[in-house]
Amino acid sequence: MRDLPASIDDTVDLLNSARYVADRALATVVFLSLRMGRPLFLEGEAGVGKTEIAKVLADALGRRLIRLQCYEGLDVASAVYEWNYPAQMVEIRLAEASGDIDRERMTSDIFSERFLIKRPLLQALEAPDGLAPVLLIDELDRTDEAFEAFLLEVLSDFQVTVPELETIVAEHPPIVIITSNRTREVHDALKRRCLYHWVGYPDTARELAIVEARAPEAAGDLAQEVVAFVQALRGEDLFKRPGVAETLDWVSALHELDRVALDPATINDTLGVLLKYQDDIARMEGSEAQRLLSQIQAEIKAEANR
Repeated sequence: MRDLPASIDDTVDLLNSARYVADRALATVVFLSLRMGRPLFLEGEAGVGKTEIAKVLADALGRRLIRLQCYEGLDVASAVYEWNYPAQMVEIRLAEASGDIDRERMTSDIFSERFLIKRPLLQALEAPDGLAPVLLIDELDRTDEAFEAFLLEVLSDFQVTVPELETIVAEHPPIVIITSNRTREVHDALKRRCLYHWVGYPDTARELAIVEARAPEAAGDLAQEVVAFVQALRGEDLFKRPGVAETLDWVSALHELDRVALDPATINDTLGVLLKYQDDIARMEGSEAQRLLSQIQAEIKAEANR
Protein backbone atom coordinates (compact mmCIF):
# COMPACT_ATOMS: atom_id res chain seq x y z
CA MET A 1 0.00 0.00 0.00
CA ARG A 2 1.17 3.53 -0.81
CA ASP A 3 -0.22 6.89 0.30
CA LEU A 4 -1.81 9.21 -2.21
CA PRO A 5 0.71 11.57 -3.82
CA ALA A 6 1.17 14.89 -2.04
CA SER A 7 2.13 16.90 -5.12
CA ILE A 8 2.17 16.83 -8.91
CA ASP A 9 5.84 15.82 -8.84
CA ASP A 10 4.94 12.94 -6.52
CA THR A 11 2.25 11.92 -9.00
CA VAL A 12 4.77 11.91 -11.85
CA ASP A 13 7.07 9.73 -9.71
CA LEU A 14 4.16 7.43 -8.82
CA LEU A 15 3.29 6.89 -12.49
CA ASN A 16 6.95 6.48 -13.44
CA SER A 17 7.34 3.81 -10.75
CA ALA A 18 4.81 1.73 -12.67
CA ARG A 19 6.48 2.54 -16.03
CA TYR A 20 3.80 5.00 -17.15
CA VAL A 21 5.39 8.03 -18.80
CA ALA A 22 2.89 10.88 -18.42
CA ASP A 23 3.18 14.52 -19.41
CA ARG A 24 2.72 17.12 -16.69
CA ALA A 25 -0.85 18.02 -17.75
CA LEU A 26 -2.01 14.42 -17.29
CA ALA A 27 -0.11 14.07 -14.01
CA THR A 28 -1.78 17.28 -12.78
CA VAL A 29 -5.32 16.12 -13.48
CA VAL A 30 -4.59 12.69 -11.94
CA PHE A 31 -3.24 14.43 -8.82
CA LEU A 32 -6.31 16.66 -8.57
CA SER A 33 -8.67 13.72 -9.08
CA LEU A 34 -6.99 11.80 -6.25
CA ARG A 35 -6.85 14.75 -3.86
CA MET A 36 -10.38 16.05 -4.56
CA GLY A 37 -12.01 12.62 -4.68
CA ARG A 38 -13.52 13.36 -8.09
CA PRO A 39 -13.94 10.86 -10.94
CA LEU A 40 -11.48 11.34 -13.81
CA PHE A 41 -12.94 11.28 -17.32
CA LEU A 42 -10.34 10.46 -19.99
CA GLU A 43 -11.13 10.81 -23.68
CA GLY A 44 -8.87 10.10 -26.63
CA GLU A 45 -8.14 7.75 -29.48
CA ALA A 46 -7.87 4.04 -28.81
CA GLY A 47 -4.45 2.84 -27.69
CA VAL A 48 -3.11 6.08 -26.18
CA GLY A 49 -2.98 4.80 -22.59
CA LYS A 50 -6.33 5.78 -21.01
CA THR A 51 -7.15 2.36 -19.58
CA GLU A 52 -3.57 1.88 -18.47
CA ILE A 53 -3.89 4.84 -16.07
CA ALA A 54 -6.36 2.89 -13.90
CA LYS A 55 -4.19 -0.24 -13.95
CA VAL A 56 -1.10 1.76 -13.03
CA LEU A 57 -2.83 3.59 -10.17
CA ALA A 58 -4.14 0.34 -8.72
CA ASP A 59 -0.72 -1.27 -8.95
CA ALA A 60 1.27 1.72 -7.66
CA LEU A 61 -1.12 2.50 -4.80
CA GLY A 62 -1.66 -1.13 -3.81
CA ARG A 63 -5.42 -1.00 -4.39
CA ARG A 64 -7.90 -3.46 -5.87
CA LEU A 65 -8.74 -2.81 -9.53
CA ILE A 66 -12.41 -3.28 -10.36
CA ARG A 67 -13.14 -3.03 -14.08
CA LEU A 68 -16.49 -2.47 -15.74
CA GLN A 69 -16.08 -3.07 -19.47
CA CYS A 70 -18.88 -1.21 -21.20
CA TYR A 71 -20.76 -2.44 -24.26
CA GLU A 72 -24.00 -1.78 -26.09
CA GLY A 73 -26.94 -3.04 -24.03
CA LEU A 74 -25.13 -2.97 -20.69
CA ASP A 75 -27.75 -2.90 -17.94
CA VAL A 76 -28.04 -2.72 -14.15
CA ALA A 77 -28.01 -6.51 -13.75
CA SER A 78 -24.60 -6.75 -15.43
CA ALA A 79 -23.08 -3.56 -14.03
CA VAL A 80 -24.48 -3.17 -10.51
CA TYR A 81 -26.28 -6.17 -9.04
CA GLU A 82 -28.78 -8.92 -9.61
CA TRP A 83 -30.52 -11.47 -7.44
CA ASN A 84 -29.47 -15.11 -7.41
CA TYR A 85 -32.82 -16.40 -8.63
CA PRO A 86 -31.91 -20.14 -8.72
CA ALA A 87 -30.74 -20.00 -5.10
CA GLN A 88 -33.86 -18.06 -4.11
CA MET A 89 -36.07 -20.70 -5.73
CA VAL A 90 -34.26 -23.47 -3.87
CA GLU A 91 -34.78 -21.57 -0.61
CA ILE A 92 -38.50 -21.20 -1.35
CA ARG A 93 -38.88 -24.91 -2.20
CA LEU A 94 -37.08 -25.93 0.99
CA ALA A 95 -39.31 -23.63 3.05
CA GLU A 96 -42.44 -25.07 1.41
CA ALA A 97 -41.23 -28.65 1.97
CA SER A 98 -40.68 -27.96 5.66
CA GLY A 99 -44.06 -26.29 6.02
CA ASP A 100 -42.49 -22.94 6.88
CA ILE A 101 -44.50 -20.62 4.64
CA ASP A 102 -44.46 -17.37 6.57
CA ARG A 103 -44.51 -15.19 3.44
CA GLU A 104 -43.35 -11.99 5.05
CA ARG A 105 -40.36 -13.65 6.69
CA MET A 106 -39.61 -15.64 3.54
CA THR A 107 -39.65 -12.48 1.40
CA SER A 108 -37.33 -10.76 3.84
CA ASP A 109 -35.01 -13.77 3.82
CA ILE A 110 -34.72 -14.34 0.07
CA PHE A 111 -34.12 -10.65 -0.58
CA SER A 112 -31.25 -10.47 1.89
CA GLU A 113 -27.61 -9.79 1.10
CA ARG A 114 -26.68 -13.47 0.93
CA PHE A 115 -28.70 -13.79 -2.29
CA LEU A 116 -27.32 -10.58 -3.79
CA ILE A 117 -24.83 -10.97 -6.65
CA LYS A 118 -22.61 -7.89 -6.61
CA ARG A 119 -21.40 -6.62 -9.95
CA PRO A 120 -18.50 -4.15 -10.46
CA LEU A 121 -20.24 -0.90 -9.47
CA LEU A 122 -21.55 -2.34 -6.22
CA GLN A 123 -18.24 -4.07 -5.48
CA ALA A 124 -16.49 -0.71 -5.89
CA LEU A 125 -18.48 0.75 -2.99
CA GLU A 126 -16.98 -1.78 -0.61
CA ALA A 127 -13.56 -1.50 1.00
CA PRO A 128 -13.19 -4.50 3.33
CA ASP A 129 -9.52 -3.66 3.94
CA GLY A 130 -10.27 0.02 4.51
CA LEU A 131 -8.68 0.99 1.19
CA ALA A 132 -10.80 2.48 -1.56
CA PRO A 133 -10.46 0.41 -4.75
CA VAL A 134 -9.78 1.79 -8.22
CA LEU A 135 -12.93 1.58 -10.34
CA LEU A 136 -12.34 1.57 -14.10
CA ILE A 137 -15.42 2.27 -16.23
CA ASP A 138 -13.92 1.46 -19.61
CA GLU A 139 -15.24 2.73 -22.96
CA LEU A 140 -18.36 4.41 -21.57
CA ASP A 141 -19.22 5.68 -25.05
CA ARG A 142 -20.23 2.13 -26.00
CA THR A 143 -23.24 2.22 -23.66
CA ASP A 144 -26.48 4.19 -24.07
CA GLU A 145 -27.82 7.33 -22.39
CA ALA A 146 -30.06 5.34 -20.02
CA PHE A 147 -27.03 3.73 -18.43
CA GLU A 148 -25.27 7.09 -18.23
CA ALA A 149 -28.25 8.43 -16.31
CA PHE A 150 -28.02 5.58 -13.84
CA LEU A 151 -24.33 6.35 -13.28
CA LEU A 152 -25.17 9.85 -12.04
CA GLU A 153 -26.21 8.54 -8.60
CA VAL A 154 -23.07 6.44 -8.33
CA LEU A 155 -20.72 9.26 -9.34
CA SER A 156 -22.47 12.03 -7.41
CA ASP A 157 -22.91 10.37 -4.03
CA PHE A 158 -21.01 7.09 -4.39
CA GLN A 159 -24.10 5.12 -3.55
CA VAL A 160 -26.41 2.55 -5.12
CA THR A 161 -30.05 2.00 -4.24
CA VAL A 162 -31.20 -1.61 -4.07
CA PRO A 163 -35.01 -1.29 -3.71
CA GLU A 164 -35.44 -4.63 -1.94
CA LEU A 165 -32.71 -3.80 0.57
CA GLU A 166 -31.53 -0.23 1.09
CA THR A 167 -29.29 2.49 -0.27
CA ILE A 168 -25.70 1.27 -0.04
CA VAL A 169 -23.23 4.11 0.51
CA ALA A 170 -19.47 3.82 0.14
CA GLU A 171 -17.63 4.35 3.40
CA HIS A 172 -14.45 4.85 1.38
CA PRO A 173 -15.37 6.21 -2.09
CA PRO A 174 -13.49 4.51 -4.92
CA ILE A 175 -10.93 6.14 -7.19
CA VAL A 176 -12.91 6.35 -10.43
CA ILE A 177 -11.39 6.41 -13.92
CA ILE A 178 -13.80 6.65 -16.86
CA THR A 179 -12.57 6.26 -20.43
CA SER A 180 -14.15 7.05 -23.78
CA ASN A 181 -12.93 6.63 -27.36
CA ARG A 182 -15.47 9.30 -28.37
CA THR A 183 -17.44 7.11 -30.74
CA ARG A 184 -20.35 9.23 -29.47
CA GLU A 185 -20.68 12.21 -27.16
CA VAL A 186 -21.18 11.48 -23.47
CA HIS A 187 -23.84 13.63 -21.78
CA ASP A 188 -22.75 16.86 -20.10
CA ALA A 189 -24.49 15.90 -16.84
CA LEU A 190 -22.05 13.05 -16.37
CA LYS A 191 -18.99 15.01 -17.48
CA ARG A 192 -19.77 17.78 -14.98
CA ARG A 193 -19.30 15.29 -12.15
CA CYS A 194 -15.78 14.52 -13.33
CA LEU A 195 -12.45 16.13 -13.98
CA TYR A 196 -11.73 15.94 -17.71
CA HIS A 197 -8.60 15.32 -19.74
CA TRP A 198 -8.00 14.60 -23.41
CA VAL A 199 -5.25 12.01 -23.86
CA GLY A 200 -3.59 12.67 -27.19
CA TYR A 201 -0.82 10.94 -29.06
CA PRO A 202 2.56 11.57 -27.39
CA ASP A 203 5.27 13.60 -29.05
CA THR A 204 8.43 11.87 -30.25
CA ALA A 205 10.42 12.33 -27.05
CA ARG A 206 7.69 11.01 -24.77
CA GLU A 207 6.85 8.08 -27.04
CA LEU A 208 10.52 7.12 -27.13
CA ALA A 209 10.59 7.30 -23.32
CA ILE A 210 7.50 5.05 -23.21
CA VAL A 211 9.16 2.48 -25.49
CA GLU A 212 12.35 2.54 -23.42
CA ALA A 213 10.32 2.05 -20.22
CA ARG A 214 8.02 -0.66 -21.53
CA ALA A 215 10.28 -2.47 -23.99
CA PRO A 216 13.86 -1.92 -22.78
CA GLU A 217 15.06 -4.97 -24.69
CA ALA A 218 14.45 -3.08 -27.95
CA ALA A 219 15.86 0.27 -26.91
CA GLY A 220 18.51 2.08 -28.95
CA ASP A 221 18.55 2.68 -32.70
CA LEU A 222 15.61 0.36 -33.38
CA ALA A 223 13.41 2.11 -30.85
CA GLN A 224 14.33 5.50 -32.32
CA GLU A 225 13.49 4.36 -35.86
CA VAL A 226 10.23 2.74 -34.80
CA VAL A 227 9.03 5.82 -32.94
CA ALA A 228 10.02 8.14 -35.79
CA PHE A 229 8.24 5.90 -38.31
CA VAL A 230 5.04 5.72 -36.24
CA GLN A 231 5.09 9.48 -35.69
CA ALA A 232 5.36 10.01 -39.45
CA LEU A 233 2.69 7.39 -40.11
CA ARG A 234 0.21 9.30 -37.94
CA GLY A 235 0.56 12.21 -40.33
CA GLU A 236 -0.75 10.14 -43.22
CA ASP A 237 -4.38 9.99 -44.35
CA LEU A 238 -5.35 6.78 -42.57
CA PHE A 239 -8.69 5.41 -41.40
CA LYS A 240 -7.19 4.48 -38.02
CA ARG A 241 -3.88 5.83 -36.82
CA PRO A 242 -1.73 3.54 -34.68
CA GLY A 243 -1.70 4.26 -30.96
CA VAL A 244 1.06 3.82 -28.42
CA ALA A 245 -0.18 0.28 -27.81
CA GLU A 246 0.53 -0.54 -31.46
CA THR A 247 3.98 1.06 -31.22
CA LEU A 248 4.84 -1.20 -28.28
CA ASP A 249 3.43 -4.24 -30.10
CA TRP A 250 5.54 -3.43 -33.16
CA VAL A 251 8.71 -3.00 -31.13
CA SER A 252 8.06 -6.36 -29.46
CA ALA A 253 7.36 -8.03 -32.82
CA LEU A 254 10.57 -6.66 -34.34
CA HIS A 255 12.51 -7.85 -31.32
CA GLU A 256 11.05 -11.34 -31.74
CA LEU A 257 12.21 -11.23 -35.38
CA ASP A 258 15.73 -10.27 -34.20
CA ARG A 259 15.66 -7.02 -36.15
CA VAL A 260 18.04 -4.27 -35.09
CA ALA A 261 16.93 -1.73 -37.71
CA LEU A 262 14.00 -1.10 -40.01
CA ASP A 263 14.06 -2.08 -43.67
CA PRO A 264 11.31 -1.96 -46.35
CA ALA A 265 10.73 -5.72 -46.43
CA THR A 266 10.32 -5.97 -42.64
CA ILE A 267 7.93 -3.01 -42.60
CA ASN A 268 5.76 -4.55 -45.33
CA ASP A 269 5.70 -7.91 -43.56
CA THR A 270 4.72 -6.46 -40.19
CA LEU A 271 2.34 -3.61 -41.10
CA GLY A 272 -0.52 -5.70 -39.70
CA VAL A 273 0.91 -5.14 -36.22
CA LEU A 274 0.57 -1.37 -36.63
CA LEU A 275 -2.48 -0.99 -38.88
CA LYS A 276 -5.77 -2.83 -38.40
CA TYR A 277 -7.60 -2.00 -41.63
CA GLN A 278 -6.72 -3.49 -45.02
CA ASP A 279 -7.24 -0.16 -46.82
CA ASP A 280 -4.63 1.46 -44.56
CA ILE A 281 -2.20 -1.41 -45.09
CA ALA A 282 -2.68 -1.32 -48.87
CA ARG A 283 -2.08 2.43 -48.87
CA MET A 284 1.15 2.25 -46.90
CA GLU A 285 2.89 -0.90 -48.12
CA GLY A 286 5.50 -0.87 -50.86
CA SER A 287 6.69 2.50 -52.11
CA GLU A 288 4.88 4.51 -49.42
CA ALA A 289 6.59 2.58 -46.63
CA GLN A 290 9.92 3.05 -48.43
CA ARG A 291 9.27 6.80 -48.73
CA LEU A 292 8.49 7.18 -45.02
CA LEU A 293 11.49 5.08 -44.03
CA SER A 294 13.84 7.14 -46.19
CA GLN A 295 12.35 10.32 -44.76
CA ILE A 296 12.78 9.37 -41.12
CA GLN A 297 16.25 7.91 -41.63
CA ALA A 298 17.35 11.18 -43.22
CA GLU A 299 15.86 13.14 -40.30
CA ILE A 300 17.59 10.90 -37.73
CA LYS A 301 20.92 11.26 -39.56
CA ALA A 302 20.56 15.03 -39.75
CA GLU A 303 19.75 15.21 -36.05
CA ALA A 304 22.79 13.10 -35.18
CA ASN A 305 25.07 15.40 -37.20
CA ARG A 306 23.96 18.54 -35.40
